[in-house]
Amino acid sequence: MRTVDSARTGAPRVRGIAARAGGWSARHRWAAVTVWVLFVVLAMGLGSAAGRVDVKESDQLSGEVSRAVQITEDAGLKAPAGETVLVQADSSSVKATSPEFRSAVDAVMQAVQSTGEVTAVTSPYSTKSISADGRSALVQFEMRGDPETASARVEPVLKAVDKVQGEHDGLVIEEIGSASMGKTFEDAFGDDFQRAELSAVPVALGILLIAFGALVAALLPVALAITAIIATMGLMGVVSHLQPMSQTANSVMLLVGLAVGVDYCLFYLRREREERAKGRDAQTALMIAAATSGRAIIVSGVTVCVAMAGMLFTGLAEFEAMGLASLMVVAVAMVGSVTVLPALLSLLGERVEKGRVPFLNRLKRSADSQRKSAVQPGAASGESRVWRAVLNSVLRRPWTALVIAAGALTAIALPAVGMHTQNLTLDQEFGSSLPIVQTYERLNAAFPGGADPARVVVKADDINAAPVRQALADFREQAVASGASKGPVDMVTHDAENIAVIDVPLVGGSDQSRAVKSLDLLRDQVRPDTLGKIDGVEAPITGQVAGSKDFNDQIVGAVVPVFAFVVVFAFLLMLLCFRSLTIAVTSIVLNLLSVGAAYGILTAVFQHGWGASLVGAEGVGAIVSWLPLFLFVILFGLSMDYHVFVVSRIREARLQGRSTRDAIAHGVVTTAGVVTSAAVIMVAVFAIFGTLSMQSMKQMGVGLAAAVLIDATIIRGVLLPAVMALLDERNWYLPKWLRWLPDLTHDESGVADGVGDDRAPGAIPSPAVGATGETPDSTLTGQSR
Repeated sequence: MRTVDSARTGAPRVRGIAARAGGWSARHRWAAVTVWVLFVVLAMGLGSAAGRVDVKESDQLSGEVSRAVQITEDAGLKAPAGETVLVQADSSSVKATSPEFRSAVDAVMQAVQSTGEVTAVTSPYSTKSISADGRSALVQFEMRGDPETASARVEPVLKAVDKVQGEHDGLVIEEIGSASMGKTFEDAFGDDFQRAELSAVPVALGILLIAFGALVAALLPVALAITAIIATMGLMGVVSHLQPMSQTANSVMLLVGLAVGVDYCLFYLRREREERAKGRDAQTALMIAAATSGRAIIVSGVTVCVAMAGMLFTGLAEFEAMGLASLMVVAVAMVGSVTVLPALLSLLGERVEKGRVPFLNRLKRSADSQRKSAVQPGAASGESRVWRAVLNSVLRRPWTALVIAAGALTAIALPAVGMHTQNLTLDQEFGSSLPIVQTYERLNAAFPGGADPARVVVKADDINAAPVRQALADFREQAVASGASKGPVDMVTHDAENIAVIDVPLVGGSDQSRAVKSLDLLRDQVRPDTLGKIDGVEAPITGQVAGSKDFNDQIVGAVVPVFAFVVVFAFLLMLLCFRSLTIAVTSIVLNLLSVGAAYGILTAVFQHGWGASLVGAEGVGAIVSWLPLFLFVILFGLSMDYHVFVVSRIREARLQGRSTRDAIAHGVVTTAGVVTSAAVIMVAVFAIFGTLSMQSMKQMGVGLAAAVLIDATIIRGVLLPAVMALLDERNWYLPKWLRWLPDLTHDESGVADGVGDDRAPGAIPSPAVGATGETPDSTLTGQSR
């Protein structure tokens, strides 16, 4: 029930958290700003004091891989950073037995030992690490010290190997291993990735500057997004003691926080500017923005939080960290948008338009046109001429628009039916641009599977007991005899811990499908026939291929519960917040269509290579395992931003007495500018990640950018109005058997009209009988006739 606050301002008030929060902040603006600043500072202080607990390696993995890491961690063993030097003859006439070849091997061994950074250097002649054609051999060793810092200490070893290479022109002498790969990636892509994260803010600011034409107005959304991100970083440190976090979760949080933080402020600020352009006084304009855009932000924010919470059902610590971090930053940005933003707008007043850029003075032109349109019958303020033209065509022929748009998106989504997911191998991830990738390919060609061997971690009550020793020998023999490996099968025994570690190069090498078959052979045949016959022996099999398979299996198993949770809760939220079964159903269907189209584009470009060169990518034959589920959760949440904002505006216009078709036209064209600006920012930010060299990052960037672009144009600009026009009054349908549900709707129409009467919430000024046979007021409020 609205009342008139004549004692203070004479401005109308409405019920609702957003309206009350905005009103309080506007009246106590310095208090609101101070509380927000203290919150950000306190969150950062607590986070710094608590420190961040990161996800352990054993928690990041799943299945047997997780168990293998847990066994070594419990035993106090840390797998050392293993390194390998490939010595390979350029000519087939030179063999590993040749004097010059032996001399090179000896020189490599002496060079790496002289650095003092390595241990356990082994000769290929003692380990029989010589290729079948006799042209290649492997010198193997381990880095001293903590394996997690080995990449920072491997440079002297790399230089020593390079020096030996310079002394032997007829041979290829190259180093590869976890430490050298770590260093190479950090050098090649660490700065690249950091630049992408840092450039996201200037890009967003530049687009906002174009959209508003004023520096202060453009800075507000970016400032709120950044403070929300800073506060969340602090909170992540505190929460990490209950749910460990990670650097990946931090990057995803930054991406999501920037997207929603800017979006929410943009929605709020544009509505406040629009109302002032109509001639409203500053306080009334702020109240209208709080009751309308503020409410849309809360509905959208809660829906996005629900979507992000879906990651908590994967059972994977990395996903759980990403989901919780994203959920927190969305919640913080949402609270900031409906509290500190109204306070800042109240403080700034007309100064929000300071710092105008002469050639981008868009806001002034828009305001002038809005003032003119305000006195023209049938004109709507803030309209987009382009979207008005598109919408006129859609509303004239809604069936045609629906069939064409839905057909196009279905066609785009079709390639997703054959989507293949896996963890990308080194050559898939980086192509052949890096020297170390070429080394990886040469090593795999000479020693199939040698670059990524399966690792069997054997734990027994007594690792030196005769039956166990015999089972270990049988396993090594049958691994080769079964065809799973071509050898050599190496073993290291830790007597004190009763653990043995066996490295088995898998047949198939970098060909994941063949390597998985070899892995299955080890797990399902060789292990049961050897180690499996000894009581008390555990022998989980880990490694890159095993990790990819187990991770993929767990992700596939998590799809159904995550999809069900996100879809069901999003449906219920839309049902309660719009009190319409039709709106809830169409919201879910349209969002799923948007996600499906994104999947289709990903599969076509990165799996099949169709048009891959257009985005600087390659067809690598697979989509990285974690991406489909990640994209679903992120896109489903972000799509709700636009959907809630547009539908809220349509409902608001309907409550003001417009026909459903007029309300659709008004809602879409008046929000088109905001949605377009928000979408351009998101697409630009996501596209930055599509420029990185890593194929997985390209896939994420292209997938997110394409989906947001489709969602903001085809979905919201064509499909949504076409569907709502065809449904007409049925858009507001709520069955009688659902009318017991809590009413979370709010009547924004009175504030938007500047009316302060005591009409019941949801009442419509000019009732008219609609297609359902019910008056609009009953269909919108869910009351019986």
